[in-house]
Amino acid sequence: MATQAETLGTLAAVRGATDRSDEIGLIRAAQHGDSEAFEQLVRAYDQNVLRMAFNLLHSREDARDVYQEVFLRVYRNLPKFRFDCSFSTWLYRIVANLCLDQLRKRKVRKETSPAIETTAGEMDSLQFVPERRAEVDPQRRLLSAEVNTRVNEVLEGLTPRERIVFEMRHFQGMRLRAIGDALGVTEEAAKNCLFRATQKMRAALGDFV
Repeated sequence: MATQAETLGTLAAVRGATDRSDEIGLIRAAQHGDSEAFEQLVRAYDQNVLRMAFNLLHSREDARDVYQEVFLRVYRNLPKFRFDCSFSTWLYRIVANLCLDQLRKRKVRKETSPAIETTAGEMDSLQFVPERRAEVDPQRRLLSAEVNTRVNEVLEGLTPRERIVFEMRHFQGMRLRAIGDALGVTEEAAKNCLFRATQKMRAALGDFV
C-alpha cells in the first residue's frame, strides 16, 4: 500500500505532466496563429521574465525594454520552435542573451549601475545585507550600506557573463544546469564562471565577513 508521501509524489508528477501537456498544446496552437493561446503563454511567463530581467539588470527601464523585446522575439520565432528543449529553457535563453547584450553595452559606456540608488526591498540583491529597520543600531545600518555599495561595485566589475551567472544562481536561485542551458554553455562552463565570480566577490567583501 502506497504511503501518503508516495501518493502525493504521484499526484504532483501527474499534475506536472498535465501542465506540460497543456503548455505543449498552447505552443502548437500559437504556432498556428491562435492569438489567445499566445496570450496565455505570455501571461504564464510575463512576471518571471520581468523579474528575471530586473534582477539581472537592476534597472526598471532596461528590464521593461528587455521584457518587450523578449516577447517580440518569441512571437516572431515561435513557429521555428521544435521542442528540442523545454519552452522555459528557450524563453530564458532569450532573456539571458538580451540581458548580456545590455550588460556589455554598459561596460562599453562605463555606466554605473542604478542599483545603488534603489531602496530596500526593490531588488533581490539586498538579500546580501541585513534588513534595515528602525530599531537597528546606527553602526549596523552604516555597515549594511557599505556592504550594499561594495556588492554593487563588485557586480559592476565582473565580466557580463560572470555577472549574469552569479545573479542567476544567487538571486534567481537557478541550478547550474539550467543556467548553462539558458546561456547555451555546458554545466561545467557555468560552474567555472560562477567560481570566478564568487572568488572576486569574496575577495572584495573580505573586510565584512
